[in-house]
Amino acid sequence: MPMKSRFRLALAIAACALCTSTVSAQSWPTRPIHIYVGFPPGGGVDLMARAINVELGQRLGQSVVIDNRPGSGGNIAALQAAKADADGTTLLVSAISSLAIGASIYKNLQYDVLKDLTPVAVIGSVPNVLVINQNVKASNVKELIALAKAHPGTLHFGSAGNGTTVHMAGELFKLMAGIDMQHVPYKGAAPAMSDLLGGQVEMMFDFLSAAQPHIKSGKLRALGVTSAARSPAMPNVPTIAEAGLPGYAVLGSFGVMAPSATPAAVLDKLNAEIGTVVASPAVRARLLAQAATPEAMSRAQLQSVLKSETAKWADVVKKTGAVIE
Repeated sequence: MPMKSRFRLALAIAACALCTSTVSAQSWPTRPIHIYVGFPPGGGVDLMARAINVELGQRLGQSVVIDNRPGSGGNIAALQAAKADADGTTLLVSAISSLAIGASIYKNLQYDVLKDLTPVAVIGSVPNVLVINQNVKASNVKELIALAKAHPGTLHFGSAGNGTTVHMAGELFKLMAGIDMQHVPYKGAAPAMSDLLGGQVEMMFDFLSAAQPHIKSGKLRALGVTSAARSPAMPNVPTIAEAGLPGYAVLGSFGVMAPSATPAAVLDKLNAEIGTVVASPAVRARLLAQAATPEAMSRAQLQSVLKSETAKWADVVKKTGAVIE
């Protein structure tokens, strides 16, 4: 075949492929969408996913189903999403910091967060809060640090599991405060909270939405939120940074991710639709009731946040040696 003919054929093939892609994006979605969640129903991540799935499904004209795959600090669900068909019908809802942490803390992670997953949108942010039970003789962060220094290794902090954001919030607290505390991982935040209330562990970093009822009832004492600013949900609780540990902050944003090869047109549509859902009065009210602040980010902004969080937690893991086989 002459060179000119081959060139024309190549152009025709490319044009056909572009046409097919455009039609595919316009007609998407043609079947139900599954959102993987790496924790049991009722937890903070699950609540964030369920805050948007019904309205998102209504806007897209397809059911949006929550698929809970708990275990391994959320990595089972993340792996399922990373290896799924990149047709826009499989998503992941996760705490951004949790994804960033997994890249460094797990030695044998079977997916690459930055290569196998791509950001879609942000739902909102919920700060973690440092809570202690009433048996702990400390009324603020400074007194807790002093107590830990006076009795090294005797305080225990529970978490939703190894490698979770709430686990690493404790590790960062230990590192910055220069104290020794024992980490006690659980299979989810609910059993950890149960043991905290029962006195089996003395403290915990947990989602403010989950801890808030116990704080209000007086069963737990809130010493500080992990965000850079106070939470509107409990404005009387200081940040940990202002309460005695300057510079301390743990991001509490929850994002939607997709397999990395998902078409850009589908990702852009999802970003726009999720942004519209999050901004709706009903969903905003639902998020605010969970002590969450609705947020919006472009895909590029979310990618930048994920990269910076990955670098931050890699440094923390290196300094603390908190590696999981």
